[in-house]
Amino acid sequence: MLTEMVKALYDYDRWANRRLFDAVAGLPPGTADRELGPQFSVPTLKGMLAHILGAEAIWLARWKGSSPAAILSAKDFPDLAALGARWNQVEAELAEFVAGLSEVHLARVVRYTNIQGQSFSLLLWPLMQHVANHSTHHRSEVATMLTMLEVAPPPTDLVIYHLVRSGQMS
Repeated sequence: MLTEMVKALYDYDRWANRRLFDAVAGLPPGTADRELGPQFSVPTLKGMLAHILGAEAIWLARWKGSSPAAILSAKDFPDLAALGARWNQVEAELAEFVAGLSEVHLARVVRYTNIQGQSFSLLLWPLMQHVANHSTHHRSEVATMLTMLEVAPPPTDLVIYHLVRSGQMS
C-alpha cells in the first residue's frame, strides 16, 4: 500500500509542478526574472521553479547513492527554456525511479551528506514524502507570485488532480 501511495504522490507532484511551470512559461518575456519581494524563499518565479527542480534533483541523486555538493539555482539557467529542458530531464529520471519502487526499496536506509557537509540517514519513504511536501510549499509561493502579477494560478489541489485523473474534470 505504501508503494502505491508514494507513486500516486509523485504523479500528483509531477502534475502540479508542470501546471505551475507551464503557467510561468506562458508569461511575457522577462516576467519570470522579475523580483517580487524578499518575503519569498526565492524572489523570482524562475528562481522558485529552479529551487523546486533543484531540490527534486539533489534528492533523487541522494536516493541513487550520491551526495551532490550543490543544488541547482536560477543562476544555472539563462532562461526558462533552459530551465524547462533540465526540468524535463529530471522529471523523466524521477518518474523512472518512482516506477521502479517497491516496499523493500521504500524501507531501505538512505545515507547522504547535505551541502553543508553533514551526514544523515533515514528511510527512503519519509525522504520522498519530504520532497513532495517541499515542492507543495514552494508551489504555493509560485501561486502567490502569479497572483501578485494579476495572473490566476492554475489549481493544484490534490482533489483536483484526482478529479482530473478520474475524468470528472478537465
